[in-house]
Amino acid sequence: MSDIWLSTLKTTTPQEGYELAIKLSRMAVKLTQPSAEIRQKLREDYANNADSLTAVSSVVAIHFQTVAAANDHWKDRP
Repeated sequence: MSDIWLSTLKTTTPQEGYELAIKLSRMAVKLTQPSAEIRQKLREDYANNADSLTAVSSVVAIHFQTVAAANDHWKDRP
């Protein structure tokens, strides 16, 4: 992949960090399944499945842990 879509894990605020964690999760799906048509077809399946939605939350949480660590948990933030 030649397009650079992630230049840093650094964010100004925890909210920006959480939004980055969501983007990381979404990009993982997009890169794993590059067909937008197939992703759209599958969306209804997981959007209506509590286990799938819980799994998504877990993946985002793991990414958020990574982003928070990269930002030293925003300790220097006023």
